[in-house]
Amino acid sequence: MKVKLALSILPKVWIFDLDGTLVKHNGYLMEGDTLLPGVKELFEKIPETDFIIILTSRSEEYREITESFLKEHGIRYNAILFGLPQGERILINDIKPSGLLTAYAINKERDSELELEVIRITEL
Repeated sequence: MKVKLALSILPKVWIFDLDGTLVKHNGYLMEGDTLLPGVKELFEKIPETDFIIILTSRSEEYREITESFLKEHGIRYNAILFGLPQGERILINDIKPSGLLTAYAINKERDSELELEVIRITEL
């Protein structure tokens, strides 16, 4: 599934789930991660001024191996949260006075390619 987003030129916060979104969901085993297609390419396109948060239900005991894997594959992030519940993730944000929407959510099939086309709009 390819998603196209028209986003402002303002710095952004990107929030990604880990298992099934960035890496192949491997049945709750914490070793042998595989980066999903399109992930590295998307992360290379995210501007350095943007903030990246990764969320995972993995427990803290897997922090070192997970962070090593991400570093080895060039996946940069500003924060990673471990031990989160497995239920829904809900994002609520306000609309700017200009009408700019400030929250987006994308649900993708587990382990599918991450295809995201970002178009930068200059009007706020």
